[in-house]
This record gives sequence, structure tokens and C-alpha cells, in this order.
Amino acid sequence: MFVDNVKIAVKAGAGGPGAYSFYKDKYWRYKKPDGGDGGRGGNIIIRADKNLYTLYDFKYRQHFVAENGGQGMSNRKKGRAGQDKIIAVPLGTLTIDSRSNCRLRELLEDKQEFIAAVGGEGGKGSVHAKLDDELPGAPGEEKELTLDLRLIADAGLIGFPNSGKSTLISKISNAHPKIAGYPFTTKEPVLGIVSRKGASFSVADIPGLIKDSHLGKGLGDRFLRHIERTKVLVHLIDMAGVDSRIPWEDYRIIKEELRDYSQEVFKKPVILAANKMDLPQAKENLVTFKQKVKERVIPISALESRGLETLLDAIQKKLLAHSS
Repeated sequence: MFVDNVKIAVKAGAGGPGAYSFYKDKYWRYKKPDGGDGGRGGNIIIRADKNLYTLYDFKYRQHFVAENGGQGMSNRKKGRAGQDKIIAVPLGTLTIDSRSNCRLRELLEDKQEFIAAVGGEGGKGSVHAKLDDELPGAPGEEKELTLDLRLIADAGLIGFPNSGKSTLISKISNAHPKIAGYPFTTKEPVLGIVSRKGASFSVADIPGLIKDSHLGKGLGDRFLRHIERTKVLVHLIDMAGVDSRIPWEDYRIIKEELRDYSQEVFKKPVILAANKMDLPQAKENLVTFKQKVKERVIPISALESRGLETLLDAIQKKLLAHSS
């Protein structure tokens, strides 16, 4: 199950109390304070892990507590520091302070990390002054955090429901999404890795978009955000119009949805792929489509694996141009 937004509660460790201790030997007239400071409390650390792809685990574990610092000891010995609590999240996770709605940090690289809640300072021991008692450590920070995941992929597959995106990603990558002959089979993004010609790149299959997706219709706004970090968009069009759709109208509607959602997304490089060319009506529709759209279109049949090498070459070429 793909989960891309969760809320968690975190509590950093409290600082350990300082020690109330005095030392005196037979040569000293007065006792000398020698109580050590308490150890600091553990921090809450959010760390990116490239091997994670979803926030699913946080649906069942939502409270995280770091270790408290140790108590100071005599002979000026400081208490041990509390162990930090490390929370692993997928690349592309944005952490938000839920109470202030403040964006704390976005993690885009493996092993990137930041301190989300700071542990409390340890209490001062009697070595610093003549204290009546040990001083308690400061409490650690407590926060409610929202983890918001937006996939990081080189290429994003977009299009209307039932345009064949799931079939395509299953043919070109290691992904195995559910495939069926009805709309909205894919209800959550799917990430796959394509390996060819000694190189590899990631592809995200975005659930089908419809008119007014940018307004949230059909959960479209939640799906659209997963293409914000893609470098190239592959617009897959059902050229056969098997659901009584009109291919050039589908293309126009999706372009408008991208534009209304974000100018940054709208300006991303786009590759047009005409799918379902194994069906007779697709050939006639392709002629009309090219006349109306006047852009390069790559004819493919994901079902029969036809034209996929040409499509993959086009994707790799766009990605190479993006990185140069």
C-alpha cells in the first residue's frame, strides 16, 4: 500500500540531572563540590533512506521518543548522552511542523538528515557552585510533524485512466502494478526502474488524471504532486479511444490540467506516446491527431511491446539533455 502523507508525534530526550556531590579527605578542612553535569537528551533525527518508497509503516507507528540523558556522577563525571532516535523516510519527504505549519526540511538525497527535535541540556552538577540539591535537566522538544512524500523519478507517466500506463511500466521496468481493462485500476503511484544500454533511470506511473484534476477531482491534486520532481513527462494517449474518448481532446485536457496545477510542471519536457496501436481504429486516429497537434508522436503498443525501444531512446535522450 502506497502512503504519501502521515502525522507523527515526536519527543526528544530530557537532559539528565546534575549530581549533588562533595568530596573531602583528611587534608582538607572543607568539602569540595565534585558533582558532574547530567548528559544531554537524545535528539529526534529524520534521515532519508533510498531503499524506502512509502510512508506506510507510519500508519501503525506514530509516536517516537528519544532516550533521556544520564545522571551526573561524583568526581566531576558527566552523565552519558541520551541516544538519538533516527526516523528513516523515503527520498522526497518534506517534514512540516503541524502546529506552526512551518516547513522544516525536505530530504532529496540518500542519508541526508536533520534534527527535528532537540534534546534537553543536562542539569548542572554541584561542581559549578554550592548547590542545595541536584539540578534537573531541561526537557526535550515535543512536536507534531507531518511527513509529506513526493516521489522522485526521472520520468513520469501521465494520461487519462485506462490509457495503458500500468501495462507500459510493467513492460519497460521492474514494476508489477495491477493491470485490468477498466479505468482507475491504479489508485496510487507506482515506481519502477528501467535498465538498458548500461544505464538505468526511474519511472513513476501516476494514477489516471481527468478534467479538473488540479482542483482535486478524482484525487488528481494528490497525484499531480508526484510529478513535480520528475525531469521528463511521458504523456500516454489512448489513440484507439476504446472508452469512446477523443485522443486529441484528451491531450488538450491534460495539458490544461498541468498548466492550471503548476507552471513549473507545465514547462517540463514532454514526450508524446500514442498507445494501443495494435487496434485498427488507432491508425486512423493517429493521422488526425498529427494534423491537429503537429508535434512528434511515438506510436507504440505497450500490450504487444511494439515501439518501446524508440520510446525509451527518446526518454534517455531527454534525460541526457536535462542533465547536461
